[in-house]
Amino acid sequence: MITATLLSCDNFVDVTLPDSQLTGEKVFEDATTANAAMVDIYSKLRDTGILTGLLNGASVSLGMYSDELIYHGSGVEQGLPYTNTIIATSGITSDLWNQSYHQIYCANAVIEGVQNSVSLSLNDKNRLTGEALFVRSLVHFYLVNIYGDIPYITNTEYEKNKIAGRTPSATVYSNIISDLDQAIKLLPEQYLTAERVRPNRSAANALLARVYLYNKQWAEASNSASAVLNNPAYVIGNNPDKTFLKESVSTIWQFMPKLNGNNTDEGGSFIFLSGSSTFVALSPDLIDAFEIGDLRKSHWIREVNDGANIYYHSFKYKQHTKTDPSVEYSIIFRIAEQYLIRAEARARQGELIGAKEDLNKIRNAAGLANTTASTANEIINAVIKERRVELFTEYGHRFFDLKRTGELDAVLSLVKPGWQTTDQLWPLPETELIANPNLFPQNEGY
Repeated sequence: MITATLLSCDNFVDVTLPDSQLTGEKVFEDATTANAAMVDIYSKLRDTGILTGLLNGASVSLGMYSDELIYHGSGVEQGLPYTNTIIATSGITSDLWNQSYHQIYCANAVIEGVQNSVSLSLNDKNRLTGEALFVRSLVHFYLVNIYGDIPYITNTEYEKNKIAGRTPSATVYSNIISDLDQAIKLLPEQYLTAERVRPNRSAANALLARVYLYNKQWAEASNSASAVLNNPAYVIGNNPDKTFLKESVSTIWQFMPKLNGNNTDEGGSFIFLSGSSTFVALSPDLIDAFEIGDLRKSHWIREVNDGANIYYHSFKYKQHTKTDPSVEYSIIFRIAEQYLIRAEARARQGELIGAKEDLNKIRNAAGLANTTASTANEIINAVIKERRVELFTEYGHRFFDLKRTGELDAVLSLVKPGWQTTDQLWPLPETELIANPNLFPQNEGY
């Protein structure tokens, strides 16, 4: 399943050291190098795989795969998500799979290295283990929602892992929840740095709330979201232009750019300045989903008119070139999602007053009046609609929402010729199936 070329995490240590070399064991006998190992994983998440803001990451590829983005590029391979023609030999699916399992391997290497360390303090051991468990949970969460049943890998035993079979999705969810429960116990409430680039207990609770929501565990989703929302460190602002700045108080966890002065890859992927987009633009359906007076439309979307046609691009991140210093970091979790998670979870349990209060928090911040929804179904539908205009172009929320609510076929069959129910899952890479027959059967439809 995981090829030998992906086993190395030899760039874990990016600090000046005697002879510039450390063995794997020695990395975790020093707090500085152990932290460097964890930072290296965040760099991998930022630059490759599902969470990258580059063109092959979930924000772009799943935006094209749903009804958020229209593809204007010329590359056949990059346009496959838009035409829902991904096949088992597509580079996009193999790259996502391999990069994700490499990141999981590195997280497991940190867990094992920290556990075996005789020099690290207990606080460092707990925090680093908690961070690695959080990463392992996060990547598995995206994999199971994209591919369905997947191997859940919890060690670095290559010979064992290369023949691992697929774990049923329900068990994957149980494993994710178990890992996050442990991470929450180990992670500190306070951030390691002021910039919120290392996950804390609230970040793990934020992910757990999402996992519970997707798993239809409404009470648990509400409670986990409340654990985050009760933290006064997170505030919904009333200026949408500040939401995606690096110092935003609504941010729960974000990626620091590679170099000082760099901003987000998302800005480079979505922003275009004149004429039609050279890659992707926002779909007319998404533009029409905004209510009159919604500040998110006027502040998070920019119109480009070439004289003949009008195009729109995501303008949440407003920088696509270097600045001095960096002003925007890629935000992975923010507080608005937690209000919407709790609103939906409350409505599904019949807690309608609280659900409307949470929903109105988001609407009011966007300059909109309180919702007119009154019944449970009306509130749930209003929350799903609010998620669409709040979370667009952020890591595939729209695709996953359509899928988990059973609306995927009804919506995408209208905008994607040839859409089939089996398209809800991507195919496992053919190279992985050949290397490991225990991954069979291939997902239906491929």
